[in-house]
Amino acid sequence: MTELWTFQTVELADPKVDLTGYDVEATDGHIGTIDEASYDAGSGCVVVDTGFWIFGKKRMIPARAVTDIDLDAKCVRVNLTKDQVKDAPDYDADRRDDPDYRGQHSDYYSRF
Repeated sequence: MTELWTFQTVELADPKVDLTGYDVEATDGHIGTIDEASYDAGSGCVVVDTGFWIFGKKRMIPARAVTDIDLDAKCVRVNLTKDQVKDAPDYDADRRDDPDYRGQHSDYYSRF
């Protein structure tokens, strides 16, 4: 499952690029902005603040879902739909590195 949490290319995994504040586009439209990003091998992800769209909830999206980063437009694209993001487990910052919590996310996102 670590491949789910690994960016697809080196360019996407460059920790020198601060993705905080970048817009996030699902396959069917805007879903929010990046609140934080992790580039750790095997546990990379972006945490998306969905704003009012899902009542101010955040979603942790695994690195593998990121398909493109447009540095000029400050936009990240993911290969998920809005509904897939909306139906994902809620983000809990206190449990972010807990293996069971990560497993819940892995189980959910590995379906797509």
